[in-house]
Amino acid sequence: MVESTMFHDGNRHLQDQFDSRRIADRLVEKLTHMEFTESDRAFIEGAMFFFLATSDDRGQPDCSFKGGMPGFVKVIGPGELAFPDYDGNGMFKSLGNILANPNVGLLFIDMGEKPRRVRVNGEATVSRDDPLMQRFAGAQLLVRVKARAIFPNCPRYIVTPGTAEASKYAPRPDYAPPEPAWKGFDDFKDYIHPRQKTPDGT
Repeated sequence: MVESTMFHDGNRHLQDQFDSRRIADRLVEKLTHMEFTESDRAFIEGAMFFFLATSDDRGQPDCSFKGGMPGFVKVIGPGELAFPDYDGNGMFKSLGNILANPNVGLLFIDMGEKPRRVRVNGEATVSRDDPLMQRFAGAQLLVRVKARAIFPNCPRYIVTPGTAEASKYAPRPDYAPPEPAWKGFDDFKDYIHPRQKTPDGT
C-alpha cells in the first residue's frame, strides 16, 4: 500500500535526502485509510467548502475551490463520496479534467479555533443523470469519488480567517518555531526525522 498508494520514486528521493522515510511510512501505517470513519464523515459533511485538484491527460494541473451549504458533500459509501457541480462560468476546468483523467485530490480544511485538514485522493466520475442528483439541490452534474487514500494533515500552518497573526509555527527571522505536539505522540516520536538546517541557519 505504501508504494502503490502514497509514494513514488520522487517522494522517496526527497524522503531519503531528508531522512524522513521512516516517519512517512509510519504516518501511512497509523493514519491513512481507504474507508471513511464516522469522524471523517461528520467533518466532510459539515464542510462548506473544499479544494479540488485535477489534471488533464497531459498532466497539466488545476486547483479549484468548491463551496456550498453544509452537507453539499456526502459520504455515500464506505470509501465513496459525492458532490454536485453548480452553475458556474462554463469553463468546466475541473470536471473536464476528470473526463480526461479521473485521478483527483480533495482537501477539506477547518480554519476555526481547532484547525483540521483531511485529504482524499481517488478516482472520480462525472454524470448528468446520476440518480443521486435529486439529493443535491441545484446540481447540474454529480461527481462521485472512490477513495484510494484518506488521510489527515498536520494543521500547524493554518490561520484563522481575519486574524492578523501568522501561525506560531511559521518560520521567520530570529525565531525558532515550536515542534507540533504530534511529533511527541507515542505512535510517532521514535520515527521523527531531524529538523534540517536551512541556508539562513534556522
